[in-house]
Amino acid sequence: MKSLKNLMIVLMVLSSTAFTAQIKNAKTETVKIFGNCDMCKATIENAGNIKNTANINWNKDTKMAEINFDSKKTNRDEILKRIALAGYDNEHYLAPDNTYAQLAECCKYERSKKGPTMTMAQTKSAVEMPESKMEMNMPTSGNHSDMAMPEMMESNALDAVFNNYFAIKDALVKTNATTATTKAAELLNAIKALKIEKLKAEEQTAVIKVMPSIMGAANGISDTKDIVKQREKFKALSKNIRDIITFYSSKETLYYQYCPMQDANWLSKDKTIKNPYYGSQMLSCGSTVETVDTKN
Repeated sequence: MKSLKNLMIVLMVLSSTAFTAQIKNAKTETVKIFGNCDMCKATIENAGNIKNTANINWNKDTKMAEINFDSKKTNRDEILKRIALAGYDNEHYLAPDNTYAQLAECCKYERSKKGPTMTMAQTKSAVEMPESKMEMNMPTSGNHSDMAMPEMMESNALDAVFNNYFAIKDALVKTNATTATTKAAELLNAIKALKIEKLKAEEQTAVIKVMPSIMGAANGISDTKDIVKQREKFKALSKNIRDIITFYSSKETLYYQYCPMQDANWLSKDKTIKNPYYGSQMLSCGSTVETVDTKN
């Protein structure tokens, strides 16, 4: 078991180094991020890294991270939010309690609960940073039951996320790598604009849990025009999108479909099988394994 754990750590560390390609418009900042071990290092770096856009180098002894990023594509706060969502407190954002609780025992660092926090309400008394940095809000420790939640939302907060997911799926069905790249970038923008505080408590928990994986898969699709690589990333994207389908309200019935050749699933608005993993090569390969009623 110990050797397996060590192997996993090595693989995660090697994976994190895949993002060290030269970054354009480079800006470097140093930030304290809490953690304990090599597994923490791999998780922190994987959560923050974006190929050709951001690279994180975290030191487990000093707890300091050097963040290198393309200042025209991202910023420090977006990177630190992703790291907090993965379970690691930093100088600017605290990880959600439920995400911290899911860390391996060796990764559970001592939490100081100090510094600016992300809360469910964008109020000056609750945060110590400008609202312009609040695109994605995360609940922190404490009892928020007394905070008012919107009784109704003008539209489902997850609409843009799911609409862009289906657009990616349709592009892969048509073997259109360019459109898949564009729609994946739009999915990332939709995620960044998602107002977590407008979701119910159970929705927040589910979304926060899968958000790093969804962003990683979307980044992988947007970063290449290789249709094979895009389809491989789409597997993980579909799995994690399925995990939050319960909280998506739609006037349409959705279908969870399966490709036996790829041992992978996808969500579709169309009951007719249109396989995104093969397109016209094997368009009808697969079957519907679940009908998902998302109607109010």
